[in-house]
This record gives sequence, structure tokens and C-alpha cells, in this order.
Amino acid sequence: MKALFIGSDPTLFDTTSAAYQRMYTYAQKIGTLHILMRTSAEGSSTTHGPLTIHGLPIQKFSFKEFARSAHELIVSEGIEIVSAQDPFEHGWVASRAVVGTNTKLHIQVHTDFLSPWFTRGGMFRSAQVAMPLKNTLRRRIAPGVLKRADGIRVVSKRIEASLVERFRNKIVPPVTIPIAVSSMLPAKVAFPFQTLPFTFVTVGRLEPEKRIDDCIEAIAQVREKYPIIGLVILGDGRERARLEKKVKDLALTDRITFLGSRSDAWGLMQSAQGYIQSSAYEGYGVTLLEAALARLPIITTDVGIIGEVLKGYEDVLASPPGDAANLAAHIIALMEDVALREKMVRSAQIKAFNHLQNYHDIPELIARDLESVIKGRKKLA
Repeated sequence: MKALFIGSDPTLFDTTSAAYQRMYTYAQKIGTLHILMRTSAEGSSTTHGPLTIHGLPIQKFSFKEFARSAHELIVSEGIEIVSAQDPFEHGWVASRAVVGTNTKLHIQVHTDFLSPWFTRGGMFRSAQVAMPLKNTLRRRIAPGVLKRADGIRVVSKRIEASLVERFRNKIVPPVTIPIAVSSMLPAKVAFPFQTLPFTFVTVGRLEPEKRIDDCIEAIAQVREKYPIIGLVILGDGRERARLEKKVKDLALTDRITFLGSRSDAWGLMQSAQGYIQSSAYEGYGVTLLEAALARLPIITTDVGIIGEVLKGYEDVLASPPGDAANLAAHIIALMEDVALREKMVRSAQIKAFNHLQNYHDIPELIARDLESVIKGRKKLA
């Protein structure tokens, strides 16, 4: 099988990166895998065994040029299927690239773009966080791309259900294949400073959709009753400077610490007493599984795999997005109820481990999915 992936992960040119290793494993299962992506390097291209990565220089970049380059690869390499990493810009490029060929179009959906929070900045009682205008544009692009797809892969049942409800028989039936997560817990890593006795940790990009504001406000609401409460934020992004100012304005610098992006985040996570996530939406939720395997009690918004893998009030404490007061109430519940913490930790760890065992060979599942599309998996009538 010869496949072409359309994406934009710059770490793929680093052969030591996790992204590269993942794609190389996919290539071994697929047979021959080409990846076309934007890059700042002039004419970058690298081949290792079954995997070839092609870079399209940014200085010459346009979506039409992207599609033209993809089309040329399809023709020159005899590509049988093109898979785009999203139904937005990359999906549009892939859908244009296959025109005039017999190549199948496969679309991956990693984001819950049909969630109302994909474009919503907040509610009347929540912090207002400006969502990118591109999210509105992406939601307009996606339907046309998905309706042209010969195959659709989603990463969670939540996304699958939303697509089926929205598009019904206008798209092919989505296939759920989760994101690969290791079940091997790394060594515990101590925080590089003295933490407070009950310190929560959150991990993720500091971008609007993560709504870190709600975590910060929840800590502010709890600190008077529980001065021992703290929060460590692992991650970086465009929101960092604004969030650091918010922490300073709320006089929380003594209990909220930004550590930036860390390669040992999963190890550091194990030095906390709880995990908290306040995302507006998630397609999956890798860090939730990592927290569960690390035996941390979890507070999270109802997003991604919540309800599918980890259930609210059984394995985690779940809140609606944009509700800092509810997060604060859950923090208090965890701090006051040792039995609740222990029950949730045990249950979440078992659920996470069983889920990963059910999907123990993601590369094989992806290869089979692509092959079934090539062989003519039928659209709904």
C-alpha cells in the first residue's frame, strides 16, 4: 500500500522525536508512507526505509501550491490513498490533490469541532476567552471536506457521535481509532521547587481552548478555605503572558507556578496530589489517561474521552466547560474526602489500562483502516 499523509508537524524532521517514531511505525505497517508538510527549510526531504518526508517551503507556501505539490506526489509515486490530519486546511488540500486521480481521500478528525465551545469564548458566569477566528472558518470548511471523503477516522466516540448526528448519511461511517498512549509509566520526577501540601497539576498548550483561566479562578476561590492549595502549570503557548499577569493580579504567585513545556511532564505529574483540566473541548485527552495511570485523582471538564473511557462521578469529577465555580467545588470535595480520592484513583487507573489494552496496536488498526478504504468501503446510501 502506498499512502500520503498531509500534515504540519515540524518535529517530523527530527528523527529522535516522538512524532517521527510514530510515523515510522505507521510506515512499517502501511508499506510505503509519504508525508507532505510545510517547513521553513528550503526543499527539505528525507527518506528512511518506508518513510519519506517532503517539506514545502513556507516562503513559497499557499494552499493551492500545497495541493499542487500533493497532486504531483500522487501521480509520481502512485499513491493509492491520501490522509489529511484534519478536515480543515489540510483536508481541503487533500481533497483538491486527489481530483483527476483514482486515489482515495481519507480524513482524520482529532478535534471536537462541532462542540459549541469550538467557537464560544465563554458564558455569562465564566471568564471570556477569545477563540481564534480561524475556528469559525474551519467549521465552515469541514462539511464540504468530510462529504467528499472515502474514509473518516476519528479519535473518540464523542466525535463519532457528533459527526453522525450532524451529517447522518451525507458522510461515510466514521471509524474510531484512538491516539496511541503508552501504558508504561515513566520514573517519577520531583518538582524543581518546594510545592504546597496539596498541589494540583495541569498539562497542555497555553492556548484559548484550554481555558486555563478557569483553573486559576478555581484556585482563587478555594485559597481562603484551604491555604495549602497550589497549582503547577506545565505547557507553553500564546496565552502564557496573559495568564501570568492574571495570576499576579489575583495575588496567586505564591501558589501558582508556570514551568513551561517539559519533556518529563508525565514524570512531574506524579509529584502532584491531583490533576485538573479545564479545556473547552478536546478530541481525545491523552493527559487524562496519563493522570489516571499515574494514580492521580482527576478533576476535568466533560470533554474528549469523559463518558467513554472515564466516567464522571465514578472515575473522575467532571464539570461543564467554562464553570470555574464547579471546578472549585470539586477541588474542595477531593481535599475533604480521602475515601473519594482513593476510590476514583483505583477506578480510573483500571479503566485507562483496559482502554489502552483494547487498542494495543494503533499502527496496525490505522493500516487496516486505510486498506479498507482503498478496497472500497462504501458510503452510506
